[in-house]
Amino acid sequence: MDQPFAIETRGLSKHFGDVRANDELSLIIPKGTVHGIVGENGAGKSTLLKMLFGFYRPDGGDILVRGEVVRFQNPMEAMGKGIGMVHQHFMLVEPFTILENIILGSEGGADLNAAKAKAREDLKELEEKFGFDLPFDEPVERLSVGVRQRAEILKALYRGAETLILDEPTAVLTPQETEQLFGLVRQLKAQGKTVLFVTHKLNEIMAVTDDVTVMRAGKVVAVRKTNETSAAELAELMVGAKVAREAARAETGEHKVRLSLNGVYASGDRGHTALTDISLEVHDGEVLGVAGVAGNGQTELLEVITGLRRLARGRIWYDGAVIADEKTTTDPITLRRMGVAHVAEDRLKTGVVESMSARENAILGYQREADFSRRGLLKLKEIAKRAAGYFESQDVRPRNPNLPISSFSGGNQQKLVIAREISRAPQLMIIGQPTRGVDIGAVTKIHDQITELRNAGKAILVVSADLDELLAISDRIAVMCEGEIVGTLKVEDSDEQTLGLMMAGEKRNAG
Repeated sequence: MDQPFAIETRGLSKHFGDVRANDELSLIIPKGTVHGIVGENGAGKSTLLKMLFGFYRPDGGDILVRGEVVRFQNPMEAMGKGIGMVHQHFMLVEPFTILENIILGSEGGADLNAAKAKAREDLKELEEKFGFDLPFDEPVERLSVGVRQRAEILKALYRGAETLILDEPTAVLTPQETEQLFGLVRQLKAQGKTVLFVTHKLNEIMAVTDDVTVMRAGKVVAVRKTNETSAAELAELMVGAKVAREAARAETGEHKVRLSLNGVYASGDRGHTALTDISLEVHDGEVLGVAGVAGNGQTELLEVITGLRRLARGRIWYDGAVIADEKTTTDPITLRRMGVAHVAEDRLKTGVVESMSARENAILGYQREADFSRRGLLKLKEIAKRAAGYFESQDVRPRNPNLPISSFSGGNQQKLVIAREISRAPQLMIIGQPTRGVDIGAVTKIHDQITELRNAGKAILVVSADLDELLAISDRIAVMCEGEIVGTLKVEDSDEQTLGLMMAGEKRNAG
């Protein structure tokens, strides 16, 4: 008899010291379905996925694949049992073509030309079956994010995946690319594949899944048929209480220009032009959102504003004074003292130091301030008190500031970084991806904090790949494509479809 379950877990547990990341977790995923997994940061989703894909070994319990108990030692063994995973950060070698990436590690011998020829034949059948249309001979670095993602999915199918894990798959997609992904997921299901769809976006769970498992504190707290639940119920199950509405945006009137960029050009890390003739203004009492598919200059924009990258041409003014031009750049420490706070787009690269404790990261960048040091010596009691306050106010879990920051989920790291920067009551707040990887309860709180700053007359620039987020908190939205601003719209004149077309390069008049 054919086993109806693609994956089953029985009493699955995983501990990290005193932290019970997965606590006797039992889960059933029927074959040929799209199964959603949701939960707050720290709920144990990432740990579960890593055990299913062989990155971690369970401390207790069993994993069953099509009825067979498995003991994966590594991802290769998981792939051998038909489990594929598309990570949030793609695992592709950018200078290689799609075809080279697909066969990488499974060439089958020294003759690469023969391996490529055989792969082309095998891929034709998969393309026809699942509706792929990929430029196999194009280097990955030249491709859009959506095409790269489809290449990752095809790579998993080529290697025999019957169950496909998609981890936050729409985090960096345009609305149009998201719809294409949903179509592909439905096609995978129609062909008998099983999909685990892990996301923080409950509207996507409602749109594409058959069933959804809700996790909280390492346990399964509910399983629902998607057509028998709602986003509101799932949110309440995730956090254990009703999710509060976001703070209202107050009328702030006309305010002075706090930040201004005029004709800014900047080079990327590979010497190419990353920013082309960027001009924009951020006023006191407003949130200027910046939309765009990842890799279209948003990172470089944040870096030139915060003193982490030099301009090639143009000028930047803050509070009426030039802070950057072709000859000079104001360093980040000086900018902090001038009232500029920065939540880094890539928290692991420039927002936290992984080898430090959460307590130390709670004051990172401000350790020389009088609040935390005197005559070169750190005020350890004050630092501990401040960190504990952030943990309490932001609900950072686990509640142990002495643990290394690397012990916390990405969402809990983000909560701490947000608290650290907002606590300084900045005049200008520069935020990259404020809620990437953050659960729904924390998203609401972070949005509230941004709105409260705006209502207090502060200037805020937010770069986000989440259009729902930008539409919720922005007053105006500037859209970037290939290093240029293709248009700026008032939020009341914006919608996902319009912004998505602009993200693909369609220019619109400024608003």
